[in-house]
Amino acid sequence: MWARVARFESDPGNVDAAIEEARSFAASGNVPPELAGAKMLMLVDRQSGGRLVVAMFDTEEAMRKGDAAMNAGQPRNAGRRSSVEFYEVAGEIAL
Repeated sequence: MWARVARFESDPGNVDAAIEEARSFAASGNVPPELAGAKMLMLVDRQSGGRLVVAMFDTEEAMRKGDAAMNAGQPRNAGRRSSVEFYEVAGEIAL
């Protein structure tokens, strides 16, 4: 499994709008085929407005295609994307 981690900085007042926009996008049926099957987590810091969006893919190739699709557009409430990093997911541990 592979993960794309994007960091966003925005006004703390926009956090709820960003969450709602992401949920609406996922439910819209207009998700690009390159993102089909991806799993996403959004981690938020309500005090600073910072967010991490972690998109997980089954293969590195799928992650690269998903990255291209996500780079093609930016949601209204995303804020400023300050970084994007890529990781291999070495394991998932349930405690």
